[in-house]
Amino acid sequence: MNASRGTRVPRRVLPVIVLSQFAGTSLWFAVNAVMPDLQAAWGLPAAAVGTLTSAVQLGFVAGTLVFALLMLADRFVPSRVFLACSLGGAALNAAIVVLQGEFALLLASRFGVGFLLAGIYPVGMKIAASWYREGLGAALGVLIGALVLGTALPHGLRALDIGGGDWQAVVLVVSALAALGGVATALFVPESPHQVRATRISPRALGLIWTDRPVRASVFGYFGHMGELYAFIVLVPAILATRYATAAQISAGAFFAIAAGAVGCAGGGIFVKRFGSARVAQWQLAASGTCCLLAPAMLRAPDAVFIAWLLVWGATVAGDSPQFSALTARNAPPQWVGSVLTFSNCIGFAISVVSIEVFVRAAVAWPLAWVLPWLAIGPMIGLWMMRPLVQEEKKR
Repeated sequence: MNASRGTRVPRRVLPVIVLSQFAGTSLWFAVNAVMPDLQAAWGLPAAAVGTLTSAVQLGFVAGTLVFALLMLADRFVPSRVFLACSLGGAALNAAIVVLQGEFALLLASRFGVGFLLAGIYPVGMKIAASWYREGLGAALGVLIGALVLGTALPHGLRALDIGGGDWQAVVLVVSALAALGGVATALFVPESPHQVRATRISPRALGLIWTDRPVRASVFGYFGHMGELYAFIVLVPAILATRYATAAQISAGAFFAIAAGAVGCAGGGIFVKRFGSARVAQWQLAASGTCCLLAPAMLRAPDAVFIAWLLVWGATVAGDSPQFSALTARNAPPQWVGSVLTFSNCIGFAISVVSIEVFVRAAVAWPLAWVLPWLAIGPMIGLWMMRPLVQEEKKR
């Protein structure tokens, strides 16, 4: 792929960005993977996993707004911003091993990690976009797949029994990988000669989310998606615990269920050229919503059916993410694209906080068979709001 006419992209650029994104975003759910160990060692309540995940999400919302309003990735070299945030996030994550059960400090560190993730995930996207002006869709599809794999990685490390079952080893390995990802980007990804300065974020873009019909359709479809996605990721270990007893089995299952989202991202990209982003997002949203509704039956199903259901759910619950980004970027007026994406991401992650808190606490109080079908509310709202985009796409 070419950056632009007459300019070739160094072959190393995309692999390095992808691997660095994968490593950096592994910080997102590092604590979730070792949560049973923390609960045993520190006496944390079952609902603590929701509170800690919400802290990361809120940190990401705050970080996204600060980075956008201060235009940090424009004032400074983006790869240096990526490096600083990777090193800072790695340090805050590693600090968990010396907190000695201080829940308030753990909560603060997770908020800080979320804040710095705003300088990893979106800034990594910006670096890729500056190089791949042609073929950007394919590049971003790979990057979002790397993000999904990164969120699954801590579960995979725990399943591999890194450190002989020592939870501190899992946390430190994740931190080391994140730091190495930042260093790799700083050393091996040069600044693009086609770096485009972002437009200043404007509160006026908030009005477009509510008043512009195509923008409203894509953004509210995304909101429905976010109401389901992170609650699913947080609840996957609990779902697996209804079937499996050992930590290795639960962690391995969580890794594959979450990582299946990378397959969903790639698979969705294959069909977009033929059917369009709106219909691909619609199909995946409908499939993940159906998986929610099937939960009571699937929790009692034979092992093979249970695993297939969880993999399909994992693939479709995350697989529509690139399509919502593409739809919003396409439907927003060019001068407002950055602002609309920033505000929609912030609102979407705020919705995920509410969803996580509600569903984690509900799962503690009631059986999962009663709780999981209600996750379908998000996809149902998203499907209803997306109808204008789907109808327009069918006419083409």
